[in-house]
Amino acid sequence: MTLGTGHTRPDVTMETRHLAVLCVLLAAGLTRATVEEENPEFWRSLARNDLEAALSRKLNTNVAKNILLFLGDGMGVTTITAARILKGQLQNRTGEETIMTMDTFPYVGLAKVYTVDFQIPDSAATATAYLCGVKSNLNVVGLSAAARNGVCRSQKGNEVTSILKWAKDAGKSVGIVTTTRVQHATPAASYAHSASRTWYSDSDLPPSAQQQGCTDIASQLLNNTDIHVIIGGGRKYMTPKGTVDPEYPADPTARGQRSDKRNLITEWLSMKQGKVARYVWNRTDFDAVDPETTDYLMALFEPGDLRFELDRDPALDPSLTETTEKAIRILQKNPKGFFLLVEGGRIDQGHHQSRASMALHETVSLDEAVAKGLELTNEEETLTLVTADHSHALSFNGYPFRGNSILGKSPLYGTDMLPYTTLMYGNGPGHKITNNKRPDIRRVNTKSKEYVQQAAAPLDSETHGGEDVCVFARGPMAHLLQGVHEQSYLPHAMAYAACIGHDTQHCTHTHTPAPPSNTAHTPHTLTLTLITILTVAMLNALQ
Repeated sequence: MTLGTGHTRPDVTMETRHLAVLCVLLAAGLTRATVEEENPEFWRSLARNDLEAALSRKLNTNVAKNILLFLGDGMGVTTITAARILKGQLQNRTGEETIMTMDTFPYVGLAKVYTVDFQIPDSAATATAYLCGVKSNLNVVGLSAAARNGVCRSQKGNEVTSILKWAKDAGKSVGIVTTTRVQHATPAASYAHSASRTWYSDSDLPPSAQQQGCTDIASQLLNNTDIHVIIGGGRKYMTPKGTVDPEYPADPTARGQRSDKRNLITEWLSMKQGKVARYVWNRTDFDAVDPETTDYLMALFEPGDLRFELDRDPALDPSLTETTEKAIRILQKNPKGFFLLVEGGRIDQGHHQSRASMALHETVSLDEAVAKGLELTNEEETLTLVTADHSHALSFNGYPFRGNSILGKSPLYGTDMLPYTTLMYGNGPGHKITNNKRPDIRRVNTKSKEYVQQAAAPLDSETHGGEDVCVFARGPMAHLLQGVHEQSYLPHAMAYAACIGHDTQHCTHTHTPAPPSNTAHTPHTLTLTLITILTVAMLNALQ
């Protein structure tokens, strides 16, 4: 477009340049497609297979003996997509076509994650929603929205219990596995009630809270619910102030933090008299735990949170897959079944640091744990969910070629003639402007685990995102998780499937599903079906 003065509009010129570059990129990008993908029959065949799988799917209306809940902290849709690509690229493939284990779940829904007081949530309020079944306020754990953040006196009478407790009350074995400290927001909501998610030990409680009788989260881990398996980090919140850490004796930050001089680890062991209870803090002792003969296990591998997967030394610490397997093998001995919460908690922390590589590798690690969970359980009797508490301000942008490293750079430069990465953040520590220009990353290895992605707005710590999160489900009553729901709906659906919790009226009679039939419904078959239903109803009425 030309202006009246004979000059070309700068914005149109720039747009034309971008379109020209994009056309060149598209032409070049076509060479990345495999020969089979250029054949329309390839995509038609994939669609037919998907369609046949959907048409042959039968509802599983069994009672869920077991519940496996996998929680990716901060694992929004963008994180799942990027991790899927990374998983494939780690296997020397282009990545986009990769199928994650969670992708194979037949039922998918969305959960709305806002809290009662905030548009974008934190992990405490969301955990209270998907574990306790009620929405709450920011930073509050295991309490209704009538409680106030940091106000001890608002706790009393506003406590809400979790599906972990419902399962324990029903006679099931229960456990928590996390890559964070076991007192962190996600696991804490399964057993604690606290006006502040940061009251890890008694030393973290303000004097007013102590005077008003509030207790720390670590002590509630022992006192509130008898949990069979506790695996994660958080040793320092369990021991008296100044206690030297067995793994880091020279590190003062790793020492015990309790002011009340209690050793909660030894107290926990003493509470298990007559049972086989093991406490471990290292790989050697963990591997020596025999699930067949162990009733209780507490494994705390770090003073605080566990190491990122990329920093983990396999000789010293087990993977999330290994801890998940150990937990399941201990819990599944109970003939009444189990409930297990498995959290990939450091996905969130990688994002907060704007280190996408860390966050994505943590997500891949969680997906591998999901695969192990499916391998060790029977889908006919185990309801398995994979979901997130919230997302992050992560964007997947530009026009990268097919197979371009998900941690790499977009081939298109910005208008400042500088490159940018495919993954960026809306805010965070990656915002750096010098002389009115972004950093030049042409010679920077953006695939490094230490690389901090660029961000639009400067913050010391990147924030959460507020969009809906995915809920993947398979097993008994998994179809109840389809659609868009409040996040607080999740534990109610899980409890309904397992016949636990407050509403179990539907569990009075067990109905055996009729065998599947491939024949069309004729008037004769409909009549027989009606007679069968009436007969069953009459028999139930006579019981």
